[in-house]
Amino acid sequence: MKKKRLVVLTGAGISAESGIKTFRDEDGLWEGHDVMEVASPEGFRKNPDLVHEFYNLRRQQLLSVEPNKAHYFLAELEKDFHVDIVTQNVDDLHERAGSSHVLHLHGELLKIQSLQDPKIVKSWTKDLTTDYKDENGHNYRPFIVWFGEAVPLLEKAVELCARADICMVVGTSLQVYPAAALLDYCPSNTPIFYIDPRPSSTHQFSNHHQITVISKKAGDAVPVLRKKLEDFI
Repeated sequence: MKKKRLVVLTGAGISAESGIKTFRDEDGLWEGHDVMEVASPEGFRKNPDLVHEFYNLRRQQLLSVEPNKAHYFLAELEKDFHVDIVTQNVDDLHERAGSSHVLHLHGELLKIQSLQDPKIVKSWTKDLTTDYKDENGHNYRPFIVWFGEAVPLLEKAVELCARADICMVVGTSLQVYPAAALLDYCPSNTPIFYIDPRPSSTHQFSNHHQITVISKKAGDAVPVLRKKLEDFI
């Protein structure tokens, strides 16, 4: 029998359970910086060394943590479903847990992109500085979609949501656009499981009638989800 298509929208909450900082404090600062200083093209042009330092620290932290049980659970679901993960996270914890189909809307922390030729993207686990040049003389920037930049994979994410038989929302309140609009593209009869320890208003699910809210952290929700998803296998 053909596997049902399960689309999982994930955000900072799932990675926070592995110890990844969510960066943004209540005052809107990222590690003491205005977000536009470290996550915008203008900030990079103004002070590339500061931006590199910011992402070097993020990269170092990522390499010191491991996937958690929620990441492993999503990978395990591939046995029974065709699972597509659409994540706002820039870490590689889904991949490390074993998920095969992960679409990173906002880029990937362990990759860098040529400033001279944006099509050139390479894996990178070390610190990056403005002094680094490759054998062709190219300088590089973090492979991150910054504020004010287009989201190249958004159209692909829309296509995945439009074909979803089931949708899960984990670790994100879907308040930030354009990711927040993705649910609008899921068929109206698609069952949606919304997992959040402090769920926000479900107004963004207004076009859908099959909403199941699970008020738990992602890891704690695993047994509940496992039981509920048995009905769709």
